[in-house]
Amino acid sequence: MSIRKILVLQTAFIGDVILATAVVEQLYARFPEAQIDFLLRKGNEGLLKGHPLLSNVLIWDKKHRKYSGLWKLWRQIRSERYELVINLQRFLATGFLTAFSGAPNRVGFNKNPLSLFFSHRFPHPIGSAVQPVHEVSRNLSLLSPWMKEAVGKPKLYPHPEDTTSAPPPGSYVCLAPTSVWYTKQWPAERWAKLIDQFPPNLHVFLLGGPSDREACAQIRKATTNPKVENKAGELSFLASAAWMGGARMNYVNDSAPLHMASAMNAPVVAVFCSTIPAFGFGPLSDRAWVVETDLSLACRPCGLHGKRACPEGHFHCAEIDENKLLHPLESV
Repeated sequence: MSIRKILVLQTAFIGDVILATAVVEQLYARFPEAQIDFLLRKGNEGLLKGHPLLSNVLIWDKKHRKYSGLWKLWRQIRSERYELVINLQRFLATGFLTAFSGAPNRVGFNKNPLSLFFSHRFPHPIGSAVQPVHEVSRNLSLLSPWMKEAVGKPKLYPHPEDTTSAPPPGSYVCLAPTSVWYTKQWPAERWAKLIDQFPPNLHVFLLGGPSDREACAQIRKATTNPKVENKAGELSFLASAAWMGGARMNYVNDSAPLHMASAMNAPVVAVFCSTIPAFGFGPLSDRAWVVETDLSLACRPCGLHGKRACPEGHFHCAEIDENKLLHPLESV
């Protein structure tokens, strides 16, 4: 079956877009002559800038004139006459764009409220400690009508200038210490204590967005390591990915930088506090370590996503020995 025009929809957050690139990789492998377009939310387009497998990146501004923008997008999608529209979300707005796209093949999860109008709809299983299911596997299951048992990893494509701006490979560690959610974020004082124990020959770069700069500055101030530099807010998405790709090790929370490391197949230590990897957002790099508390906590995990405060008021799930994070660095 030949398909010539494809649209992939993922208008959620940074990490979701990164993980969705695994779908783009598999679509290109199956339909190398097809036009593949991608719809995302405004602010995330830098992730896919110059992406070699994509023809067009459509942008939805969710913060300004959200619904008039949605209407314009719908008209644009209808005019493009896509043959296949793949919706990686379970929400009404993207369900509308998919259901009424005019595409003969409209694919998504059966939890979408408009999935009745999709031509193909599939389960969206949430993993557990007994049966983990990765988000990439969930997304790739939507391709089953065209490829059986699709497998793959997310991938980002930094530009040459992003790579050349990075320090010499292997000479540094990247550390992304923040998260939007309090219960996903290993405490700042523990990050500082970890940095104090890094080998003296390694430079340490703190990564994040502009909103993370102050938190990274506080960690920089708390550590005694003289080779720490705060780069939060200074690097683009793709430059951050390039820097992570050349790092001797990357340290992250359960957040977007974790998926950035996976997309670069970069060595990574992922700290999970209130959430668990089995939900579907663990690391995919060839060299990856998951670090969690050794405490047996009836309250963990306390939810699929992070929370703004520990519901129990103790945050015991963040009690993780720094040595558990140091050991992987010694092995690379």
